[in-house]
Amino acid sequence: MTGALKKSLKTILPIALGVFLVWYSYSSTTPENRKEILFYIKEANPFWVSLSVFLGILGHISRAIRWNFLLEPLGYKPRLFNNVLIILTSYFANLGIPRTGEVLRATALTTYENVPFEKGFGTIVTERVIDVIMLLSIILTAFLLQTDIIMEILLERGFNSKGLLLLVGFGVIGLLLFILLIKKSKNSFAKKIRNFIKGLLDGIFSIFKMKHKWLFLFHTFFIWACYIGMLWVIKFTVPETIDLTLSQLLVAFVAGAFAMATTNGGIGLYPIAVRSALTIFGISAVSGDAFGWIIWISQTLMIVVFGTISFLLLPLLNRNK
Repeated sequence: MTGALKKSLKTILPIALGVFLVWYSYSSTTPENRKEILFYIKEANPFWVSLSVFLGILGHISRAIRWNFLLEPLGYKPRLFNNVLIILTSYFANLGIPRTGEVLRATALTTYENVPFEKGFGTIVTERVIDVIMLLSIILTAFLLQTDIIMEILLERGFNSKGLLLLVGFGVIGLLLFILLIKKSKNSFAKKIRNFIKGLLDGIFSIFKMKHKWLFLFHTFFIWACYIGMLWVIKFTVPETIDLTLSQLLVAFVAGAFAMATTNGGIGLYPIAVRSALTIFGISAVSGDAFGWIIWISQTLMIVVFGTISFLLLPLLNRNK
């Protein structure tokens, strides 16, 4: 398979999957259910939807501030407004072609702020590692807070506690053996993995050596609080979801996060994943679908509108570049 074909498939397949899932979601509901879902979407209180979008924007501004804390030890301090515009443009790019946003972000930083590409990209990789750690922490928190109901569902589907413990045990042993193998191996591929892991660890531990480490950690938690808050306020737009607790919404948040990583911006899959998570807690499929579509539409419109504005403003405000 040629490189060009691989790139094309990486672009086309997630979009095709998203379109198929939109069709699947549409065809698997009755006309009556579709009318109910559309009713909830149309009647969604603009205040809560606007507040959700506002929290999303706050999260992106906080991310732009935090980015400078990573760049400062390298000798660079880009203008905050440029950082915000670059980040919004990169998220907009990711809607079209997954993972292109990171490359565009580093390239734009080079173009408009004279930060070498490899250094800018290194800070973005460090950010992504920290984001993965935060997501894993939220997954663990959601599991601990909802252990009983999650275990009950797993047991209903044929899993048993001993089997799960054995699976976790084998997973830990497998990971330890893999680390030992990579550490001892002299294979060139193993060396590349070692260097990659070392680079990631250096990036993570560099946080504790930076000048504003506590502010960096504050913004990290604030960013993820905004993301969770975006979901939390949308619960007030659908009558049946108003009484959902934070721990229950965390399960929906995790499901949505995986959906966002699978298709471009979660197209098609995000509402299905959120609905599936909410039905665990007795929310009807119609209300779950409505909730999922409201949050997805508001998030996506935010990225499309502000991403487009940012894309147009960047060159206009940096004409000398």
